[in-house]
Amino acid sequence: MGLDKDKAVALLNRIMELELAGVVRYTHYALMVYGYNRIPIVEWLNKQAQEGLMHAQKAGELVTLLEGHPSLAIGPLLETHQHDTSAICSIPVGDILKGSLAHENEALKAYYQLLEVVQGKSVLLEEYTRGLIVEEEMHADAIRKMLRQPGGAGK
Repeated sequence: MGLDKDKAVALLNRIMELELAGVVRYTHYALMVYGYNRIPIVEWLNKQAQEGLMHAQKAGELVTLLEGHPSLAIGPLLETHQHDTSAICSIPVGDILKGSLAHENEALKAYYQLLEVVQGKSVLLEEYTRGLIVEEEMHADAIRKMLRQPGGAGK
């Protein structure tokens, strides 16, 4: 097989930590949204948190499949502490989306690193990784589209 299990476990644990940080971040952001546009924004943020938890659980399952020990750590959490409760969101939605995009890009980087380690060495891990890369790239694309100004397509 030739798979470097230690590298794969380390990367899966990093992915698990990043995804758990995303759960916390998206949950926090969802709690900070106020105003008449709250419902669709909160719904989207909560969906991202749920997906992050599923991704973390799957990464942890694969750690144990490789006879590793799942990490108890969590990835970095950034908090601006710039809250304005008179706004639609105490943290500007654009800032939330920019932070979310940075988080998605960090996760993508980890998934691509994992793909390098498992490619051609484990069909299971390669397929898992490719599937998650597709999901993360779609998330990042959705965020980039939300950050675009109306009428700014293609710019």
